[in-house]
Amino acid sequence: MNNPVDHPLVRAHLDAVARGTATLPPERRRELLADLREHIEVSLTDVPLDDDAVRSVLAQLGTPRQIADAALAEEGQTPPTPESTRWTSVTLALAVLALPVSLVPVAGPVLGFAAAVVAAVRVTRSRQWTRREKRQAAVLMVSPLLLVPAISMAFALLPTGLTSTSLLTACALGFCPSPIAALRLSRAAARVRTAALPA
Repeated sequence: MNNPVDHPLVRAHLDAVARGTATLPPERRRELLADLREHIEVSLTDVPLDDDAVRSVLAQLGTPRQIADAALAEEGQTPPTPESTRWTSVTLALAVLALPVSLVPVAGPVLGFAAAVVAAVRVTRSRQWTRREKRQAAVLMVSPLLLVPAISMAFALLPTGLTSTSLLTACALGFCPSPIAALRLSRAAARVRTAALPA
């Protein structure tokens, strides 16, 4: 193995830093990783490339979490904090079920609205998602409120008018963005949990 950066311990270290700095601007992240690679290559030049030497150089750099946290702090960001899978699932279930629940007669609209509000508050306050992810999720979660009436109006303009079938179709089509938002947030939360680096 000629290049120290190809050593499995180095690759694992750099991969962990890359995961922990996923929210940095791409250019800053590339620069950080390039600096780390260069430092490792220089430090391991003319040194036997064994595990002990590699561990010693990596220890001088600091743990991946320390490096990632310092880089995020320089950019004015706080490190994402993972939350339990259960809480994430509850939040996303409320977001997805808000519209279908609101279609239930009598209590449905109140329960659907309550579910949407709780989900929105949970997403907004969570530290596991970036501002960008929260904005995208908000747009996708709110879009059924605009899409369902718009699609219903389009069906109403057809010669057949707005039938119960076309109304259900409008609800189904308008509902599609909510599961997409939940899926994106779920994947982002999983990445944060994976990137929860050892201290």
